[in-house]
Amino acid sequence: MEAVRNKQAVTTHGIQFSCQSGMLFITLPSGRKLAYVKPRLAENKFGGQCITYEGVGATKKWERIESYGPKFVENIVQAIARDLLCCAMQTLRHCSIVMHIHDEIVIEADADLTLQAVCEQMGKTPPWADGLLLCADGYICDFYQKN
Repeated sequence: MEAVRNKQAVTTHGIQFSCQSGMLFITLPSGRKLAYVKPRLAENKFGGQCITYEGVGATKKWERIESYGPKFVENIVQAIARDLLCCAMQTLRHCSIVMHIHDEIVIEADADLTLQAVCEQMGKTPPWADGLLLCADGYICDFYQKN
């Protein structure tokens, strides 16, 4: 709210909030940015202050959307999870990645590539997430199935 109100960058927990060119940008630890169009401070349905922005709403039309802190946190967490998955996919680019689903990577591999080696590579912490403890788990099957 401070970034929208004062049009100045605010950083907390390694995440930067800034307004420029009619957009609210949330810069993630990876450097990637989330963007919210035409942010404004407004009063929410409970009488408190909130941030609204323009986007495609429930009506599938462009409209003003009301948001609040936990919703921004959810967007940030999901975006960081996506960035971690992309890093894992880059680490495993020598493998034949056939698809990914949320936090899973499905690969076709020769029998000499061990599951432990794949999990170790997926569990590597990217430089931008220093201190984050990651680990990966997996399973081997002849065709895709949920474990």
